[in-house]
Amino acid sequence: MLTIRDMTLEDENSVMEMVREFYQSDAVDHTVDLSVLTETFQNAASENEMIRGLIFEENGIIAGYGYLTFYFASEIGGVNLMIEEVFLKKEYRGKGYGRTFFEWLFREYPDVKRYRLEVTKANEGAAALYQKMGFQFLDYRQMIKDTE
Repeated sequence: MLTIRDMTLEDENSVMEMVREFYQSDAVDHTVDLSVLTETFQNAASENEMIRGLIFEENGIIAGYGYLTFYFASEIGGVNLMIEEVFLKKEYRGKGYGRTFFEWLFREYPDVKRYRLEVTKANEGAAALYQKMGFQFLDYRQMIKDTE
């Protein structure tokens, strides 16, 4: 059975090991500096209201992690919940834990106007799960401008 709890600073070694695996998988199509990933963990495991870090456990053993962020979106007139990262270790995949996570998420945040996530073209398995959970593809490209 999967349980979900808030991430703590004591989870750093376990989470960072999974983060490195996530960023070397087909779920990500660009590189990110390890210092940025470490800073993200620090924020997610602290009291930062902009990001929530989650630990997924099976029988007290860490099976994965997730990051959630929140922002107001004028196009929907309310709060967007961005699922920044969701990762399950290989041995915990195929057990329905992805579905369990999304069901938990929808119960935990019933007042959110939109749940949003990104998925690479190569990550077809994840995309199939997301579609089963009610997610739809947006038909436009995003543009970014980094400040550093």
